[in-house]
Amino acid sequence: MLVYPSIRHMSKSVRVSESFHEFVKAHKREEETMEETLRRLIGGPNPEDVSGILSSDTAAKMRERLETKRQTDVEGKQELRERFE
Repeated sequence: MLVYPSIRHMSKSVRVSESFHEFVKAHKREEETMEETLRRLIGGPNPEDVSGILSSDTAAKMRERLETKRQTDVEGKQELRERFE
C-alpha cells in the first residue's frame, strides 16, 4: 500500500456527480479513505512536487514505492490479459 505523507490541512468539500462518486466508491479498497482512493486513481502526489517538503530519504522511498506500484500494476494487467487469451 502506498502511504502518503501526513500533512494536516483543513477538510474541503468537493462537489462531484453521482456517477463519478459511484465510480470512485467502486474502486475504493476496504482499508482506504475516499481521499486515498482518489490519490491512488489520479497517481498523486508526484514525489518531485513534494520533494522540497520531504527529506531526500523520504522522497527516495516514495519514488521506490511508486515504481513498485507501477510494476505491480503492469504485472496485474498482464495476468488479466493472459486469463482472457
